[in-house]
Amino acid sequence: MKFRSFKTIALLGLLATAGSCKKDFLDINPTDRLSESALLGDSTLFESFVQNRYLGARLQDKEDIPGFGRGFTWAMWTSLTDEAIYNNDDNTWSIVRGLLAPENLGIAGTVWGRSYRSIRECNFALGNIDKVTISDAHKSMLKAELRFIRAYRYFDLVTNYGGAVLLGDKVYNLGDNFDDPTVYTRSSIQETVSYILTELTAAANDLPLNNNSSNWKLGRTTKGAALALKARMALYAASPLYAAGTWADAAAAAKAVMDLNKYSIYNGGYRQLFLTPENNEIIFQRLYTRNASHFPLEIASAPNGYGGWGGNTPLQNLVDDYETMDGHKIDDPSSGYDPQNPYANRDQRFYESILFNGADYRGRKVETFIPGGRDSKDGNENWNTSKTGYLLLKFLNDAYPIDNPWEVAGFQPWIYMRYAEVLLNYAEAQNEAVGPDATVYSAINQIRQRTGINMPVLPAGVTQAEMRERIRNERRIELAFEEHRFYDVRRWKIAMDTENEPAYGMEAVKQGNGSIEYTRKIALTGRKFEEKHYWLPIPRAEIQALNGKIQQNPGY
Repeated sequence: MKFRSFKTIALLGLLATAGSCKKDFLDINPTDRLSESALLGDSTLFESFVQNRYLGARLQDKEDIPGFGRGFTWAMWTSLTDEAIYNNDDNTWSIVRGLLAPENLGIAGTVWGRSYRSIRECNFALGNIDKVTISDAHKSMLKAELRFIRAYRYFDLVTNYGGAVLLGDKVYNLGDNFDDPTVYTRSSIQETVSYILTELTAAANDLPLNNNSSNWKLGRTTKGAALALKARMALYAASPLYAAGTWADAAAAAKAVMDLNKYSIYNGGYRQLFLTPENNEIIFQRLYTRNASHFPLEIASAPNGYGGWGGNTPLQNLVDDYETMDGHKIDDPSSGYDPQNPYANRDQRFYESILFNGADYRGRKVETFIPGGRDSKDGNENWNTSKTGYLLLKFLNDAYPIDNPWEVAGFQPWIYMRYAEVLLNYAEAQNEAVGPDATVYSAINQIRQRTGINMPVLPAGVTQAEMRERIRNERRIELAFEEHRFYDVRRWKIAMDTENEPAYGMEAVKQGNGSIEYTRKIALTGRKFEEKHYWLPIPRAEIQALNGKIQQNPGY
């Protein structure tokens, strides 16, 4: 979707300039924006303004136009986890090496500023919507839409920083009294979570079930999206890092989405799921058009031998966690796993998510082997050679060109929420609340048994602790590269283990007889995680703009 832009003042910019701007400068009439009176006097313009709140300002190089989270762009959020590394750094390596600081947040540096800018924009719209000539019924839906978007921005704040500054419906303007301590006081995690859940409940009550009507376009939020985000927030709240909710409440929140009977597991192919807008599994997505495409993943992440740039390259750490087709971990002696034939007999989702040496791709087999492999350092543009020996396949559309893809590629949807996540949320919460009952098994097995995957159902009789590990691994595989892992290992408080593991890759060496010898290697040195990294630091520039009155996260 592409709408006219209405520029507003972000919280940072507002507070930073409140005491320094001269009145004669502010009195100049801008020529690059709509006036408030024009916006509020035209219902079509106002609705476009509301819809444009799904997008955020581009605050950093190589961001494109962001929505919620990082999404499709150069370095994806997955490359800050034990799923992948970004081949050419792009402000990611300092984070994964534990050098995160208020002055150095790399690609994570824009969450705070963008969130508060968007919250102010939503508050402006909510505070002025009654001045716009719109039917009461449609006005109620627009208000609910704005409350959802605002709640999503607060969700980004609480999941990255902990307790947020809750602004309510207030729209701060130049000339306001900024001595009010509530402007700088961070609420507790419990208070922030409670606010988000309340807002999403209210939004769900007034949002439509479907968004394919003439006045509620594709890509806009729905009742299901509000309930699904509520379920995610409730799950996080019950987790050890937050300790701000109950597992029973989290299970009930996920069950509310399931009980809509609107969504189901997509059976048209796991990889195809991510290339097919508006399929039955998608709850909330970002849609792209030829006039507003994102940076094409086909060139960003394809192998160098195909003219690609390597991009977000999966780690051996993730590859090792794909089960064999009969449902065994590869370290299980009964799995039949062969380290010198490591890609045989694996979970089908592996083949549809990751490119590896010998994988079929665009008419030939991938050659990461050395010496002489076309996709190795001996191949084309060796500076784009994968450091891990793997490349991203999930999300890539073979119908789009790799060479010169500009304006003719990059139109696959970015899925914010889908039904498989809801089932995983329910299974985790229900298992923690009451143990591995039949509904837990059912939720997980629906995912494992999707057409084309057909993994064995989970064995009967597992303990709660065993089911917990099963669910966590299922989540790791099913939701790989979708911006979940970063938050999962933190909310479970296992990041001190997972994020301090070396960033492993695989080296494939071709022998004289033509066979391949596989050896694990370290793809990126210095990976490090400390206790303070469970939360991001608030950027130093933001704190300085607030005259040092806001509390920094511990350890920074």
